[in-house]
Amino acid sequence: MGFQVLFVGRQLKNSPALPVREYRMHRMKLVFTKEIWFYAEFNLRLLFFLLFRKADLLVSNDLDTIMPNYLISKLKRIPLIYDSHELFTEVPELINNSFARNFWLKIEKGILPHLSFTATVNDSIAAIYKERYGVEMTVIRNIPERINDSEVRISREELGLPENKKILIIQGSGINLHRGSEEAVEAMQWLEDTLLLIIGGGDVIPLLKEKVQTLNLSEKVWFLPRQPYKKLLQYTWNADIGLSLDKDTNLNYRYSLPNKLFDYIQANIAVLASDLPEVKKVVLEFQVGEIVNDMNPEMLAQQIHKLLKNEEKLRGYKEAALRASEILCWENEEQSLRNLISETMVKK
Repeated sequence: MGFQVLFVGRQLKNSPALPVREYRMHRMKLVFTKEIWFYAEFNLRLLFFLLFRKADLLVSNDLDTIMPNYLISKLKRIPLIYDSHELFTEVPELINNSFARNFWLKIEKGILPHLSFTATVNDSIAAIYKERYGVEMTVIRNIPERINDSEVRISREELGLPENKKILIIQGSGINLHRGSEEAVEAMQWLEDTLLLIIGGGDVIPLLKEKVQTLNLSEKVWFLPRQPYKKLLQYTWNADIGLSLDKDTNLNYRYSLPNKLFDYIQANIAVLASDLPEVKKVVLEFQVGEIVNDMNPEMLAQQIHKLLKNEEKLRGYKEAALRASEILCWENEEQSLRNLISETMVKK
């Protein structure tokens, strides 16, 4: 759209290198990395960073970046778009920390009603913000670009994956507690000739690795660290079923619409997903897979086994995913973002 984009974030010791992009990137190395001290340092550093930068438009991703962006937008009269990727005040880390949650709720309540241009990732979250603050949020789902058919697809052999086993995959950078990966690992006790690939990072990974060792599942469950997106897709392409098993333990998970769901669809593999409103709506509307009947590990294993054995049904879900991938792609979704940006700049 003719903008010169500057992406601003933070860099940790274990942060992977960013790929080469067509826009500038700046990542701050912070002294503090956790809890209140991290947020205080990050927001203060971001405030001064924005203060001495020229900009025609500010985009704030999630509640933990809103304060400095809002202050600078008012001080320098720069339009601001607030882009909420989740129900920030309902995440598990805050639900059990009343002081921190109340702090962020006050910021949310104090700023959101005064914003003219806002976006979020699905209809359910947009409805909640509408009810709480009277804010009309544009829905922009986080959907990947259409996979180019000319891209080279690497075989299982080249990736070091077994060719004689069915492969399940869980992927993402937020593989955290209560997102179903614990049950998926335990379910592998009852599945033969099947491999579970867990690719990415999150706070539950150490627990999962310990569980794998305790249950002697090292031949059935493999872990890979976060991968560059195109490399990740090579693994996804080679899987049979993509798992999205977030549990309804808090509002943020209940109304989530995980990126991995759309990655599975773009890779044209079957989906097995938990019974959450937004996820279920996509899976059933496009007929790309099944909804989990019971999250008990043994019952989960039975459903996975039944699906893996039904080649005709599995093939049908994959064909449906191929059709859905032509609709659920960024090339279609991006127009909502373009419209929001255009509206923001017109009213500047």
